[in-house]
Amino acid sequence: MAAIAYRQRALTLDGALAAAALGGMVLFRGGIPAAGSLLAFFISSSALSRLGQRRKASRPIAQAKGVRRDAWQVLANGGWATLCVALGQRRAFVGALAAASADTWATEVGVLGGRQPRLITTLRRVAAGTSGGITPEGLAASLGGALVVGLAWSLLGGGRRDGRRRQQSWQCDLLVAASAGLGGSLADSVLGATVQALYHCPRCSAETEEPVHRPCGQPTRLVRGYQWITNDTVNALATLAGAAIGGLIC
Repeated sequence: MAAIAYRQRALTLDGALAAAALGGMVLFRGGIPAAGSLLAFFISSSALSRLGQRRKASRPIAQAKGVRRDAWQVLANGGWATLCVALGQRRAFVGALAAASADTWATEVGVLGGRQPRLITTLRRVAAGTSGGITPEGLAASLGGALVVGLAWSLLGGGRRDGRRRQQSWQCDLLVAASAGLGGSLADSVLGATVQALYHCPRCSAETEEPVHRPCGQPTRLVRGYQWITNDTVNALATLAGAAIGGLIC
């Protein structure tokens, strides 16, 4: 699957190697339910990343690394989930993966939405794609992304491994996915609006998440947050929050 994703330009080479390593561990420790949930997240997120690609690239703040995910992005989105399933913490695994899926869906759909987002901390209007910006469409998409993971886990029998009856399993799986997904996605937005690094390009007056504005090659100036807190750092913290929420439910 990693090789196919690399050929389809969804992953860089180091991203494909990282995905193969994490995916192998997830399959080995979590079986088909865990591997299926991981694939449901990756395939749906990659498809959404390619949806309206030209329109996304024209936004004032576009994804700094583009559509292809590198090893750091793979680890930021799937590292905690892999650790959780390796330790036998299945609910935390679902929570971490649901948070990653919810955040990715919210970002990809929110950028394409016609409504101007509002910053989650102050509710002032910001440019589409700004970290910390939220829209009703994005929130709905985050719930959808989380439920994709929960449904894949439940349909493949993941919850029934814990000894619950079928109805209890479905209810708990979806509750874990929805709660952890929304919670992790909102945590991502709060971190993105407060501590994530935001830079200003003096040449074209654009805001970016990178210390060098790639379209014009101009070094940028830090205007908010901390230089070491990148988008990957925020994603890792958000999935950690999702793992914590998932581990506490049911």
